Amino acid sequence: MSSNSPDIQAVPTNIITGFLGVGKTSAILHLLKSKPDNERWAVLVNEFGEIGIDGALVQGQRTEEQGVFIREVPGGCMCCAAGLPMQIALNQLLAKAKPDRVLIEPTGLGHPKEVLQVLSAEYYQDALSIHKTLTLVDARKLTDPRYTEHETFNQQIAIGDLIIGNKQDLYNDEDKVRLADYVEKIGQAHADVLYTQQGEIDFSLLGGLTKGFSPASKSHHHHHDDAKPLASDLPIPEQGFLFAQNEGEGFQSAGWRFSPDRVFNYQKLFALLTGLCAERMKAVFITDEGVVGYNLTSDALTEIQLDDCLESRIEVISDEIDVSLEAQLLVCLSD
Repeated sequence: MSSNSPDIQAVPTNIITGFLGVGKTSAILHLLKSKPDNERWAVLVNEFGEIGIDGALVQGQRTEEQGVFIREVPGGCMCCAAGLPMQIALNQLLAKAKPDRVLIEPTGLGHPKEVLQVLSAEYYQDALSIHKTLTLVDARKLTDPRYTEHETFNQQIAIGDLIIGNKQDLYNDEDKVRLADYVEKIGQAHADVLYTQQGEIDFSLLGGLTKGFSPASKSHHHHHDDAKPLASDLPIPEQGFLFAQNEGEGFQSAGWRFSPDRVFNYQKLFALLTGLCAERMKAVFITDEGVVGYNLTSDALTEIQLDDCLESRIEVISDEIDVSLEAQLLVCLSD
């Protein structure tokens, strides 16, 4: 890496991980507000779904002209499910952005230990300086065995240098105690536990080298399927939309991309998304009332106005996908 890009040396690099719906993208957007005006930051986003939404959500609020460069790796854990896309995307991002800092957001169902191994490999040793791994946790989930018995959820906590209890405004008195005890049980001895809400993480927390990871440490290997075209890169067929799905880690995803000329009725769309039942949903839509981004968790549906997007996209993650959702989305198109 250093021989090809001599100006890219020891770039501070943070992994920001956490399970589905914990607020990773909100945290990154908040951190981007703290970016010094004279710095260029690169953000590599990985998503479980095949379509890819986070890049559009971030780009709709932060642009390259503002020193923020985004790349997406959709389609599952970027270091194992699709082979080399992580390294390819990261290399392209480094070459284009020549960043002062790199933020990496693995999918909530991904394996941060394997991501760290890729970043710590000899190929990147000169180019990247691996700083703290931040793990966001919703402490309320620690009473739910679907989380505490999930290998990825536990790995995210086990590998974090800093464990951040997000959504603390929704906690009861016992939640903070429960998280501290859980981190003491499965976390690293040096890991600190902090609390915040709405992903409000102070920029200063990014500083300092990671203490808990050795490049020589071993992890399990994943079976790699042959590389397949990503749905986020395929041309949209003549019917005006494209559907893609994924499955793994006990969850399913369903996603749609719509041609830029397909405009949605805002009122119909909002009514549909408000009633949607899913573990997670993210979307960007071109509507008759402007470009809108949506974010659904178990707590609420949030809506933001975006400056622009290339096309409408939606990704839903759940233990079971409603087969009628496509028809309901098509009904929301403007006449």
